[in-house]
Amino acid sequence: MTHAFDPRHPVPVPLTAVAAAAGAAGAVDRDHPRSTGPTGTGATVSGVAVSAADVRPGSLFAALPGRRTHGAEHAAAAAAAGAAAVLTDPAGADRSRATGLPVLVVDDPRAVLGAVAASTYGTASLPYPVFGVTGTNGKTTTVHVLDALLRRLGRRTAHSSTVDRRIGDTAAASALTTPEAPELHAFLAAAAEAGVEGVALEVSAQALTRHRTDGVVVDVAGFTNLSHDHLDDYADMDAYLAAKAELFTPERARAGVVSLDSPAGRRIVAGAGVPVTTISTRAGTGADWTVDVTEQRPDGTAATLRAPDGTVIRCTVPLLGVHAAADTGLAVAMLAVSGVPLDRLRTATASSLDVRVPGRMADASAPTGPRVWVDFAHTPDAFAKSLEAVRAVVPGTVAIVVGADGDRDPSKRHAMGVVAAAGADLVVVTDHHPRTEAPDPIRAAILDGARSVGAGPDGAGAVVVEEPDPARAIRRAIAVVGDDGAVYWAGPGLTDYRDVAGVHVPYSSFHDAQRALDEAGHPQREDCLSIR
Repeated sequence: MTHAFDPRHPVPVPLTAVAAAAGAAGAVDRDHPRSTGPTGTGATVSGVAVSAADVRPGSLFAALPGRRTHGAEHAAAAAAAGAAAVLTDPAGADRSRATGLPVLVVDDPRAVLGAVAASTYGTASLPYPVFGVTGTNGKTTTVHVLDALLRRLGRRTAHSSTVDRRIGDTAAASALTTPEAPELHAFLAAAAEAGVEGVALEVSAQALTRHRTDGVVVDVAGFTNLSHDHLDDYADMDAYLAAKAELFTPERARAGVVSLDSPAGRRIVAGAGVPVTTISTRAGTGADWTVDVTEQRPDGTAATLRAPDGTVIRCTVPLLGVHAAADTGLAVAMLAVSGVPLDRLRTATASSLDVRVPGRMADASAPTGPRVWVDFAHTPDAFAKSLEAVRAVVPGTVAIVVGADGDRDPSKRHAMGVVAAAGADLVVVTDHHPRTEAPDPIRAAILDGARSVGAGPDGAGAVVVEEPDPARAIRRAIAVVGDDGAVYWAGPGLTDYRDVAGVHVPYSSFHDAQRALDEAGHPQREDCLSIR
């Protein structure tokens, strides 16, 4: 098995060079029977794998310590698959040496994996610009808008996001927001091999702190915003912000564009070690670029961007909400900072961009009846922005169907309920991915937050109900909102399963929402029975 984006023509690299990149130059046993090739030039490696299942002949197998097992337990399987050598720590050294392969031993192999991968795949320098986007929300959308703009500019592109990875016309689903360092460098090498002229990468906080992006220097880094999330991984919001701020250092970027739409933006700017340009949708921030939303419709958003020199760029995207305009503006400004002339950007955005972000505000609506959007959203801030976007284009009742993931940051669940009740007329709390947690306490935390919101100035507040079964929850919401209303289903996006006690139970929220509309007397047209 190999990754979908391994380079087709890898160039073997001397093991001694890889060892030097790992800081383990003295660890190569030159008397080892497999350290010397038949030509006397020495052993070589042509790829890096962190899983024995991904090893192909010539790979360096990185045997890393894990939560439950050590990767060295799989060293024999890696050797059988054709691994050329093993990289591991002292705890895995003896089991790795038992394979008979040359072994590189370092104290923290994960910390050197980026440098090793860059050395192996030749990605220390790249023939195309790389754009990296971090932040809590909006990373995926910004990456897809960057990709759409680059294609509109006539460039062959590649991107890596939470949703998918693509080089040219070849795409595959993503397992992680940002892949492990060997997979990322293999992707970049394959993109170079394919003649790509621009790459956009989604960069998570975890990717930065867990060394997944080590060895990659992006030409322009972008920051969207920071809000409550991932406090199961980070001690507090300051630590979470510090992880994202790492992208704006000379080791990881050459320049940056930072949104001032959240207070964290100014902290990113203040600590940045690279030149930074700012952008905002909010008046009075003093940002270099400004974004003014001029029209919001159920099928798209129009905005006017003003560059630092006063140049006006108008753009329309088939995405919903002010936050979509903010992400689009960030992408435009990042391209400008990379050197794309403003007049070319103005021409590229003259007509609506052809951009779709799978799972983000996916429109399950029928030609008649209420609007229904199914979203991949998991933070209070994302809920607030999306509910605001729905309110702007829907005249009637707004309902939110909401659940929270199990085994993920529980500290945000109460706030998710608060935001849901503050922004919607009806809150239906249901189950999503309880994973290994009992679902009742997950719902209880959301319900507690929603019920803590008092009545508004008119004396009315959101109606809050509990419906554990998501199939019944969406039908209950559709029955209440009426033909001029809308349902915002927050959380599942386009996933086709629910994770219940470790079992993937088949279920598509998007397609079930379409079925629910049909049952309510609002059938889909035949040409609309697909994911939009």
